[in-house]
Amino acid sequence: QVQLAESGGGLVQAGGSLRLSCAISGRTLSTSAMGWFRQTPGKEREFVAVVNRSGATNYAHSVQGRFTISRDNAKNTVYLQMNSLKPEDTAVYYCATRPWGTAPVSSHSYDYWGQGTQVTVSS
Repeated sequence: QVQLAESGGGLVQAGGSLRLSCAISGRTLSTSAMGWFRQTPGKEREFVAVVNRSGATNYAHSVQGRFTISRDNAKNTVYLQMNSLKPEDTAVYYCATRPWGTAPVSSHSYDYWGQGTQVTVSS
């Protein structure tokens, strides 16, 4: 059974930083692609950042230069460092995994998801 557990969300002022963590069990991180997505009420889940098996990354334009996705295969954990946060970054953030090495930006390409962690950025 593959399980993902996010942590690190919270309330922060605009311009602040947060680091989200996603611990994965039941799947070897080193052979998997991982992604971070976010969702606000009434909207579809949107791509934030992905990292493939080799460590190559891809970011949404809205977070490019502010967010960094990274992976620690030894700890089976993926991170999302979020700097210069804006109120429009407020959302529930989800991590996701797929059993192949490539990392597409479509949420439909990922087969297991975490429960989500709330990030709220106040102005």
